[in-house]
Amino acid sequence: MILTVTLNAALDVTYQVPDADWDGVNRVSAVHRRAGGKGVNVARVLAALGREVVVAGLVGGPTGQAVQADLDAAGLPSALTPISGDSRTTLVIHSTTTALFNEPGPVVTADELDRFVADFARLAKGAEAVVISGSLPRGVPADFYATLAAMAGVPAIVDADGEPLRHAPKGRPAIVKPNKEELARAFPGGGAEELMAQGAGAVVVSMGEEGLHAITPSGVFRARMPYRVEGNPTGAGDALVAGLALGLAEGTPWPERLRRAAALGAAAVAAPVAGDFDRDVFDAIHPQIVIA
Repeated sequence: MILTVTLNAALDVTYQVPDADWDGVNRVSAVHRRAGGKGVNVARVLAALGREVVVAGLVGGPTGQAVQADLDAAGLPSALTPISGDSRTTLVIHSTTTALFNEPGPVVTADELDRFVADFARLAKGAEAVVISGSLPRGVPADFYATLAAMAGVPAIVDADGEPLRHAPKGRPAIVKPNKEELARAFPGGGAEELMAQGAGAVVVSMGEEGLHAITPSGVFRARMPYRVEGNPTGAGDALVAGLALGLAEGTPWPERLRRAAALGAAAVAAPVAGDFDRDVFDAIHPQIVIA
C-alpha cells in the first residue's frame, strides 16, 4: 500500500472556457468538480495504475464532506482526520492558458493536528511508501512535513513549496520533488545540492516540457522529453510523483523510474482534470524519453 498525505485537501473545480475573456463575461463549456489536493491527485494516478492506496489528510465542514463523498464515489480508500474548519476550494480556468486559484484552507488546532499524527502513525505501519505533498493549512508548523517523513518508518517523498520545502530534508525523506521555480525560490544559491547536503536521499526537479533533473544515490540523471504535450498542466507534477512513488515501492532502477515518472507527467497534461492521465499519450511518449 502507498499512503498519500494531503493536509490541505480541497474540492477542485475546473472550468473549461474555449477562449476566455479575462475582462468580460465568459460561458463555461464544461465543469468538473472532484476531490483534490496534491496527494489526492497522486492517489488517483496510482489507483489507475493498479496500486493499492490510502488517502490521509484533514477535512472539515461542508466542503470536506463533498471531498469525502467524491473519494467514496471514486472508490479511493481514505482515512481522513476530521477538523472543525471548512476545507478549501480550488478553481482552475483552462482556456488558451490555464489559471489556478487556491484558497488558503482552514485553521487547524493543536488537538486536531495531534489526532492526525496518531492516525498517520497507524497508517504508515502498513505502507510501502508515503507521499507527503501540497500546501499546509493555517496552524500547521512549517517543518511538519519533515516531522512526518522522519516518523514514517518507510521511504517518503516530499513535494512542497516555500518553508515546508526548505525544512523537508531534515526529515531525511527518500525523495524531495520540487519544480524548478519552487527550488529557485527556496534555495536561490544552493539548489538541489543543498537539499542533498541537508539530508534528502534524492532530489528530482521537474522542469515541465524540459523534463527532469535528478540527483540520486545511483548518479545524476536528466530525462529529456521528445516533444511538447499540449493541454492542462494542473496535476502534471502529481502524476510525476505517482511514478516516483511507484518506483520506490517496486525498487525500480532510477533510469526507468524517472522515465515512467516523466511519461506520467506528460500524459497528465493531456487529461482534462488533475488526477487523470491519458494512457495513449503515456504509451506513446514513454519509450521516447531519453535518460542521460
